Amino acid sequence: MRLALLSILIITLAAGSLSAQELTGTLHQIDKSGKIKIGYRELLPPLSFETKDGQPVGYSIDLCSEIVSEVEKNIGRDITVEYVPVLAADRFAALAGGKIDILCGASTKTISRSKIVDFTQLTFATGATFMALEKTKIKNNFDGKKIGVTEGSTTTEALRKLLEETAVKAEIVPMKSSKEAFNALNKGKIDAFASDQVVLIGLAFISGHPESYTVFSDLFTYEPLALAVRKNDSDFRLVADSVISNLCRTGEIFNIYDKWFGQFAKQRSAAFDALIQINKIPE
Repeated sequence: MRLALLSILIITLAAGSLSAQELTGTLHQIDKSGKIKIGYRELLPPLSFETKDGQPVGYSIDLCSEIVSEVEKNIGRDITVEYVPVLAADRFAALAGGKIDILCGASTKTISRSKIVDFTQLTFATGATFMALEKTKIKNNFDGKKIGVTEGSTTTEALRKLLEETAVKAEIVPMKSSKEAFNALNKGKIDAFASDQVVLIGLAFISGHPESYTVFSDLFTYEPLALAVRKNDSDFRLVADSVISNLCRTGEIFNIYDKWFGQFAKQRSAAFDALIQINKIPE
């Protein structure tokens, strides 16, 4: 009897040891430290932004919270969450360098970026446009105007190309963050702010006086958004992808969408609904 119990104990310990050994990359690091570091943007509502008391919230943050729960199941214990604010210009370096484990903001998935980081399944689709103060009455007449953009964003190069193609003589003003650009717009330091439409709408709403802003309806880019993880970290990316797929299959993704986008858009876009259908990958 003792021999049988001893055999069971040895097998159980070996299985646990094997399970720990099987964890690789980010999962192994999280298990070792007991902590996951989530990178986020401070002012990209409703995707990723801070409350008045500095708490990170938003659509992308909720998705990452679901991923944290799945990580805990995979490693078999609770972990702590450390939120790390990042800028557009340094976010991918922070991920590659280990400062953060996953980027939960509003990152456009591109081929060039995929050479340095990996992306999850798409989480949202939007496009770039302009925001201006309503009182300025700017209606696509940007000649001689200053247009703010966030450094390190896909909007920067797209805007430069747009101005060249339309022969518009406007000055592109790089900004370190959406927060800086929004403040510059309100202070009259720039005439317009170019960014993802969903972010511009969110900024207008959280300002408390959305009627003071004009967000243009025409888009000049297509921005497929996704969460980002470290390059060649397939096990961790699989955990994230499985969570996104499950949220889409069960329809829970729509509850998260309504929570954060309900006040901005009463009806979901056809592009978003199509994206959800594509993400319904079976187990």
